[in-house]
Amino acid sequence: MRSAVLLLSVLVPSMVQSQSAYEIVKRSEDYLKGKSSKGTFRMTIQTPDYTRTIEMDSWWVGNDKALMVITSPRREAGNKTLKVGNELWMYLRNTETTIKVPPSMMLQSWNGSDFTNDDLVRESSIVDDYTMSIAGEETVDGAATWKIELRPKPEAPIVWGRLLHWIRQQDYLPVKTEYFDEKGARTRTMVYTDVRKFGSKRIPAVMKMVNDAKPGHSTTFEYISIEMDIPISDRVFSFRELERGKPR
Repeated sequence: MRSAVLLLSVLVPSMVQSQSAYEIVKRSEDYLKGKSSKGTFRMTIQTPDYTRTIEMDSWWVGNDKALMVITSPRREAGNKTLKVGNELWMYLRNTETTIKVPPSMMLQSWNGSDFTNDDLVRESSIVDDYTMSIAGEETVDGAATWKIELRPKPEAPIVWGRLLHWIRQQDYLPVKTEYFDEKGARTRTMVYTDVRKFGSKRIPAVMKMVNDAKPGHSTTFEYISIEMDIPISDRVFSFRELERGKPR
């Protein structure tokens, strides 16, 4: 019996470590995203001069289709952002115009936040566009985590020099991501907190992006509600629906 216990004490850490960085990241991403989702969230933009809050509804299918519709404040309600593949369009309700975001604007701030237009397009390509390695194991906020280093593949259109990504070992939920530019300077830090149960899944309900290049600037996303792995019509992501009212 004692021999069996000793054997397990050796094998269990070995089996955990045997997972590749790719397998760890993919399992985490697959769990978080699901096949589709529909949700409502609040975005709070914090600067040294002001605080601004926006509420939105969102629809996602896979990695390629997304629609976000601002519902508050009133002056911005009805503005929409549509993502299809790696392309992005914005609909402005007040002027009733649809704008395709050109490559030259991809690194600009999305709606005044600390997220860029490129974040919306590239967020889901972390599994495909980076090479990964396990940089170590660390305890973060009392939880054992894998520390994953990600470097962009030569052919990938990525603006970052590298990422460091911490994933909890107990449930594969992300804890923190640090973004470094090509010169090695850390420019942003994403922190995931407040794990809640939505339907059958427990996921971080709050994601805070801290702009390390601009002290005092941050943007926080908080899920108010979310449904995952539900049927969503392709019509939601069409140009015809983009200029209509709230999708059904």
